[in-house]
This record gives sequence, structure tokens and C-alpha cells, in this order.
Amino acid sequence: MTQHHIDHHDIVGGVDTHKDLHVAAVVDTHDRVLGTASFPTTRHGYKTMLAWMRSFGELSRVGIECTGTYGAGLLRYLQRTGITVLEVTTPDKTVRRKRGKNDTIDAENAAHAAYAGVRTVTPKTRDGMIEALRVLKVCRKTAVAARRVALQMIQTQVISAPEELRDQLRNMSRMKLIRTLAAWRPDMSGYRDVTMAYRIALKSLARRYLELHDEVADLDVMIKAIVDELAPELVSRTAVGYESAAQLLITAGDNPNRLGSEASFAALCGVSPIPASSGKTQRHRLNRGGDRAANSALHIIAIGRLRLDADTQAYITRRVAEGHSKLEAIRCLKRYIARELYYVLRSRHREINQAQIAT
Repeated sequence: MTQHHIDHHDIVGGVDTHKDLHVAAVVDTHDRVLGTASFPTTRHGYKTMLAWMRSFGELSRVGIECTGTYGAGLLRYLQRTGITVLEVTTPDKTVRRKRGKNDTIDAENAAHAAYAGVRTVTPKTRDGMIEALRVLKVCRKTAVAARRVALQMIQTQVISAPEELRDQLRNMSRMKLIRTLAAWRPDMSGYRDVTMAYRIALKSLARRYLELHDEVADLDVMIKAIVDELAPELVSRTAVGYESAAQLLITAGDNPNRLGSEASFAALCGVSPIPASSGKTQRHRLNRGGDRAANSALHIIAIGRLRLDADTQAYITRRVAEGHSKLEAIRCLKRYIARELYYVLRSRHREINQAQIAT
């Protein structure tokens, strides 16, 4: 990675983030630690931390761990003040074994990494509509999971219910079963009776399912509206649905310009082949890294195109004829799809920025 250059007046900060307390460190132009200190995770704490860092000199940049979780608040605060922020990844295990681990050492390691430009990436800004999209999508995912658990519990309870209940319910379709159970009016005072207890439990589970079903539907409307506003061209592409488009937007972030090329986007999505050559053997292996949710979205798009698009079907047929397995051919297809959609995302981001500048 290209090393950053700083002049003799500059200093670099590093922060080890936690839920209630952040530990900060500062290094000078020779990568020597000037000081460490702890600050609360509040707006006043962020302000005090920034003032403390600047007391050592001109703050060039700050390396922060976990900018998507514990460090998200500090990231937003520093970005609003115009400070360059780098996300610092996990330290090398060999170095950690030699030096040990505590909060102060982790903060110093973050500062060293930001100084040298190693183990650092440009973080997502997390202050725009895509961050709102991410929050809604996370909420939807948990609602879908809870709805599925409720349905499984209903099905399990029906199987073990007394005969007079099971005979009524066992042959119903899913939604008819749910609505029938939700419409029951069991005697709530009769919970000591086994049959009445089953009625109460099944009604409760059915109402929970319907509430979650409505919640998912409401979230789908919001997610669709954001995707239509941010990237209408993305969902117009073959086999790109709103769920897949939302995930790719989230993976790229509010600032997709942090991705240097379409190859870096493919690597981020885990669809770029990894060189695994040695000597005369030249080969590539499957990339099992990257954002697995983005990889899943690209896989869904690839399967959809394989069913709907004649050019995609011809491409897979040609790859299989060359000796590749069908799964390997689909992996190649995902790499091409990542390239195509990356340029759609970048183009749309430029249009949004130009519109904001014009207003």
C-alpha cells in the first residue's frame, strides 16, 4: 500500500474503540508515541479527544478500529470536523503475540498503522441515505428471521396439539392457518387446561406472525423507495431485484469513490479469483473473503440471468464446453456482473454529487 507522507509538524492519531470508553494514542513524524489517554464515548468526549490530539501538533489523520460499530460515532464526529479518517484492520497475529494486547497497545498499533499506511482502508462515511438503507435492511432481516421462527413454532405446536385441534388445522394452507389461529377467542382464564393452553399459545404465535408480516411489508416499501431514488438504473438491469440492489448499495457505501477500481469492488464482494500459483503451476483459487452478503446478492443475480438471459446461457454453455464445471462458470459470471454493476454504482454516485453541487 502507498505510504502517506507527513511533514515535521504533523502528528498521527490512533484510537482503540469500545462501548463506553475510547483509548487514543498519538505518534510523531518518526512514528514515536507521544502520549496515550482515555475518553468517554460522548460528544464532549470526542471534542476533548480531538483537542488533546491537536495539542501535540497538526493532526494529519486518525486511524480508528471498528468504524462500523463502536467507532461509528467518533467517525462521524471527526469527518464533520474535516479530519482524514482511516479504518484500521486487525493487527498481524505475529506482532500481537510478541507485544501482547491491551487497550493502550491497540491504540498505539492503530496510530502506527495510520502513520505507515498499512492495514488501513477508507471507511464508509455512514452519514447518507445508504446508511439509512442499511439500518432498515438490518431491521427487515431480523423481522424475517423472527417471523420464520414464529411459523416454525406454530407448525410444531400443531403437530403435538390434541386431536380435536390438530384435525381442524393440519390440512390448512399457511396463511389460512395463520388467520384462523389469529381469529380464535380462547378463554384466557382456562390456561390450566391443555387444550385451552394450546389455543392461547397458537393464537399468540399467529398474531406475532401477522404483526411481523406487516412490519416486513412496511420496511419493504421504505427500502424500495430509497433504492428507486438512489439507483433506478441498477434495478432496471436484468435479474437485479430490490433486495440485491440494496445489498450492493450498502456494500459500496455512501462514498463508493473509496473503491479504486472495479477490481477492488469485485474483491470486496468476494468474487475475484485469488492467485495460488507456485513454480510451473499456474492456478487461481476461490475467494472466500469479502462481503458474503454482497457475494450472495451477486449469486442470486447470476442464477436469475442464467434462467432469463440468452447471452448468459450461451456464456455458461461456452465455459462448460471449455472444461469448466457449471459452478466454476457461474463464479466467472459473478465476476463480470460485479464489473458491470460497479460502473452503474459509480455513474449514479457522480450524478447525485453533481445534483447536490448544483443545488
